[in-house]
Amino acid sequence: MTGSLFIITAASGTGKTSLVKQLLATTNDLTVSVSHTTRSPRPGELDGQHYHFTDIDTFIQAVGEGKFLEHAEVFGNYYGTSEQSVRAQLESGIDVILEIDWQGALQVKKLFADAIMIFILPPSVATLRQRLSTRATDSTDVIEQRLAGSVHEMSQYVHADYVVINDNFEVALTELKAIIIADRQTLARQQRRYQSTITTLLNPSTND
Repeated sequence: MTGSLFIITAASGTGKTSLVKQLLATTNDLTVSVSHTTRSPRPGELDGQHYHFTDIDTFIQAVGEGKFLEHAEVFGNYYGTSEQSVRAQLESGIDVILEIDWQGALQVKKLFADAIMIFILPPSVATLRQRLSTRATDSTDVIEQRLAGSVHEMSQYVHADYVVINDNFEVALTELKAIIIADRQTLARQQRRYQSTITTLLNPSTND
């Protein structure tokens, strides 16, 4: 059975990473694709777990070899998703989350038309500024740069299949789970998952 591909995207500071982390911790048969990046690790980040930290030359070579499902430059750093890794996970029946920016999300949607894109929005610009400021991982200049680009980032929500407003963390998490659960009950997925059961139900004489 093939898994589903979920794309979760948002403006920086919206709480996307925290939501995805808790979603993974409380949902079975769900994983997140670990992206490659050329930026330096933040405190507490581990190579291979949070990101595959890659030097620029290696990253550019991988782009040229077509190894990335999507890639983009964000605030001077490159990010990319391994196509081979994602396809292998999907083919094993695991649902996969891509936690990527809107540019990468649109690239993936062109290749996976049935991918489910979820856009997370903050309740206000003031909340977004507060979250970026209290994160204490970026300089003031970077924070202002991220805020300046946030309106354009957030305007891309129109391309999504679902929109979640992260005002209350637990409510937003419940809404994300609801999207995952609903997708798992679609006709196509249930037919694949329970093909034998459905066949038996519709042909009871074969059980005699």
